[in-house]
Amino acid sequence: MEKSKLPEIKSHMIKAHKLLCLAALFAAAVSCSHDADVLTVEGGKIQGVPADSAGVTVFKGIPYAAPPVGENRWRKPQPVQSWDGVRICDTWGPASIAPGQQKGSFYWKEFYQDGNPKMSEDCLYLNVWTPEPGKVNAKLPVMIWIHGGGFTNGFGHEIEFDGSAMAKKGVILVTINYRLGLLGFMAHPLLTAENGGKGSGNYGLWDQYAAIKWVKKNISQFGGDPDNITIFGQSAGGMSVICQVSSSLNKGLISKAIIQSAGGLGTIGQKPLEAAEAVGKGIFDFAGDTTLEQMRAVPADSLSALAGRYAKASGTSAWGLGFSPVIDGEFLTEATDSAVYAGRELAIPYIIGYTSDDLFPGDGSKKWALEQEKQGRKAYVYDFSRDLPGEDMTMTLPDGRVVPQMPGAFHSSELWYVFGTLTRCWRPMEEGDYDLSRRMLSYWTNFAKTGDPNGEGLDVWAPYTAEDEHVEILDIK
Repeated sequence: MEKSKLPEIKSHMIKAHKLLCLAALFAAAVSCSHDADVLTVEGGKIQGVPADSAGVTVFKGIPYAAPPVGENRWRKPQPVQSWDGVRICDTWGPASIAPGQQKGSFYWKEFYQDGNPKMSEDCLYLNVWTPEPGKVNAKLPVMIWIHGGGFTNGFGHEIEFDGSAMAKKGVILVTINYRLGLLGFMAHPLLTAENGGKGSGNYGLWDQYAAIKWVKKNISQFGGDPDNITIFGQSAGGMSVICQVSSSLNKGLISKAIIQSAGGLGTIGQKPLEAAEAVGKGIFDFAGDTTLEQMRAVPADSLSALAGRYAKASGTSAWGLGFSPVIDGEFLTEATDSAVYAGRELAIPYIIGYTSDDLFPGDGSKKWALEQEKQGRKAYVYDFSRDLPGEDMTMTLPDGRVVPQMPGAFHSSELWYVFGTLTRCWRPMEEGDYDLSRRMLSYWTNFAKTGDPNGEGLDVWAPYTAEDEHVEILDIK
């Protein structure tokens, strides 16, 4: 080799060495960054993906229990099945099998314009939005959202339920799917017998409870405080919250609760076990299925149609079948109203409220608050009054008049505001709507942090008491 070329070769070798070192450093940095986002939870390792807002990570479709299929149909949720490797949580888990929303209906236009979700009997998944993944000492407050839908519809990743805005306020949001309809709330004498005579039904409530326990056990991995968990829900989700706080199983798990448009006291009851069992038995006797083996062999996607045929044959409305919480003697040992009047609900702070044009009157919320005062606790009552902008769908009355289908502050209208997702809504929102949403987000997240919705820059929201019947009016200014 010519001596004149040695310096050139040496220079190339040095450059190559530097490039290799830089590549190694880059790989190490990427690896460290990757490892920081890999969390270990019950079942295995998971990794999230960037959410819609910068600085927020979302973990989609985390299993919190085993698939409730086969022998697990109509049983309490079973422990999570382990997986190998890192589960990339970039896809929503399936919703429970449900009728879904009919295209062209009011709620289709409002919340379901992306279409009905993927549905499956294998539906026990949850989603987590966090600004501090992996920071186990961050101790951020946690909010668990239980969706509504009449116990027969809905899912935890509806378009309005994005958790980015709450995460930006320093709160971790968890949304869940749970079993619905006949899969989630059917009681039957054979199922009661299989459960050692301890009742049946309420599988959807057991799912919610399993999710709450999962959060308690695993949320520190996401930066959350397992001792500061707020559950909240709307409509059937709010009724679910009432059931959860009325069950002694949740003592020590929940620190606060928000009940939205769920009636409160004196409006919605739970079905006695015997009556619920009669419905379940009637459905499967009608189908000719008289053993649990036969019942569990019925394809899950045909169960709603079966219930519909039975309702028609028996002259009962599908809603009248009553797939909703049951006083089963185990999860619920008494009606939730009885539990509250006796002071046996969880001794925690509450927010409870309604919309001005709700399905349920506001008196039930006020009664709930007064019972809390008698028991030495605080409850804050609200009335969401904003008549959302935009042209509502109409219907024609028998006399020929054309009127709005859901006028005013309709049932569920507050959801866009609570989650700060107004930009996802089709309606022509105004600046006042964004201000109202910011105000509500602050109230809700302050409450999750401290048990008091008040904070700097907000109108004072006093608890509802016999002396001061304060109802916070949530409307644009």
